[in-house]
Amino acid sequence: QLPLVESGGGLVQPGGSLRLSCAASGFTLDVYTIGWFRQAPGKEREGVSCISSSGGSTNYADSVKGRFTVSRDNAKNTVYLQMNTLKPEDTAVYYCAAESWVDCNAWSKDHVEFGTWGQGTQVTVAS
Repeated sequence: QLPLVESGGGLVQPGGSLRLSCAASGFTLDVYTIGWFRQAPGKEREGVSCISSSGGSTNYADSVKGRFTVSRDNAKNTVYLQMNTLKPEDTAVYYCAAESWVDCNAWSKDHVEFGTWGQGTQVTVAS
């Protein structure tokens, strides 16, 4: 089993909402920065959002600002991505990733910075 497990994906109509969860298996998340990434068919993996270990700092890709909200509950060892006003172009496999040294305030949105990944969850936005 991979150390991170994403859930909450599915099929939703444009304008709808989904909440993704990222849970850790075998380690605690509270010392890790968590990144959310997505990859659509034929496209590069892109950074969506980042949250610091304390939850005090967050960062978003311009394409999702104002629509997506990242949060974490360290007591539950889980990070969330609330996605509202979904668009067809949000369709992708969504991944969460953990890394201890990444600074969300200076986040490059490059997936290579993160070393621990989940298996991904499919999000499809279509009518």
